Amino acid sequence: MGIPEVDNFDIVEVKFKGGRKEYFRNVDYLDLHTGDPVVVDVPSGHHIGYVSLQGELVRLQMQKRKIRDDDNITRIYRIATEKDLEKWEEAKNREIPSLYRCRQIIQELGLKMKLSDVEYQADNSKATFYYSADERVDFRELIKLLAGEFRIRVEMRQISLRQEAGRLGGIGVCGRELCCSTWLVDFKNVSTSAARYQNLSLNPSKLSGQCGRLKCCLNYELDTYMEAIKNIPTIEKPLQTEQGPAKLQKTDIFRRLMWFSYNNDNDWHTISCDRVIEIMELNSKGIKVFNLHVNESTELEDIAAQSTLELELLDKKFSKKKKKKKKNRNRPRPQEGTAQNTKQIPAPPKQELSNNSREEGKRVGNQPQKRRNPKRKPRQKPEMGSQENKNSNQPTASASENSNNQRQKRKFPPRRNQKPNNGKSDE
Repeated sequence: MGIPEVDNFDIVEVKFKGGRKEYFRNVDYLDLHTGDPVVVDVPSGHHIGYVSLQGELVRLQMQKRKIRDDDNITRIYRIATEKDLEKWEEAKNREIPSLYRCRQIIQELGLKMKLSDVEYQADNSKATFYYSADERVDFRELIKLLAGEFRIRVEMRQISLRQEAGRLGGIGVCGRELCCSTWLVDFKNVSTSAARYQNLSLNPSKLSGQCGRLKCCLNYELDTYMEAIKNIPTIEKPLQTEQGPAKLQKTDIFRRLMWFSYNNDNDWHTISCDRVIEIMELNSKGIKVFNLHVNESTELEDIAAQSTLELELLDKKFSKKKKKKKKNRNRPRPQEGTAQNTKQIPAPPKQELSNNSREEGKRVGNQPQKRRNPKRKPRQKPEMGSQENKNSNQPTASASENSNNQRQKRKFPPRRNQKPNNGKSDE
């Protein structure tokens, strides 16, 4: 009895540069394996790609992408030989220089477009330029210049920012290769509500990927969060307690725990979702609970509440302390001769002298007398006529004026700071 033969699916999935995947028919029933290079039929010649999937899994992928099994699917020619691969390598070496040159031409023409990648066909007969732009771009003149310079057929294909990131590739925040460059094909819309349902911070720098859009992985666990949120109560206003209104600070969706704080204090209190529903029902009837954990208070709880109030009052009392003014040590010193540097030095206190000490010339108290140096000569007071003798060449005043000056000196003695007029006239 023979073993029944199972007809394998004759369509193969082939992967090209940038993660692009297309489907081709294995007409000749070649013995293919995943990773084999194959030469396939394309509208303008032939191209080389690598086998990524075959068998019944290809049928499921075609159903997922809604691709029909009809005559539009082209065939696989053969497995690529060494000559095919060498020719393909020569075509691939032209990609980077043509990319730079095309960017220069775009700047010269002033087109508002971003060129991201260039792909040459294996037979070196066609080049596809991938670009992204916010608005519609008229690139007819650009195609003429590129075709005349590279001597090749040019195709311009516009892609989105997510597709651009998939073609360029990279490593995400998770440490793995980007999903769009490995397995993700369909790009679904991602909204900020997906981050809100998962209790994530609405920080655009953390929620956006390398393409500048919201991360595709925000949609992966969204359905699980949506089912878990159904059993969690929605709180629109604070819970009313005797210790004050309790405001919601944080929610753990999967553990069904909620954190509240009284009057926005730093101390958070954890309660379950069932307890929250119970408090909300009592508040709807106009009943205030004692605190988040207990409905009615006891004697011990009243004493503890009074002690906490006293401690809060003491904290508020001693929290506001007068700050001491610090001396500025780096303050610049005033220069000599300025008004700030001239300080009046207080005069020393006068010491009273007794009658005996005045006669003897001694101070009251046990202070020792100042001894005079015998070698030091006594200070001589200048004579009144000494200045006149020195200035003998100057004319002297008359006798009548000298006599008047002497009378004035007797009646009105000169002040301390006033210099004596030694018989000189103001002239």
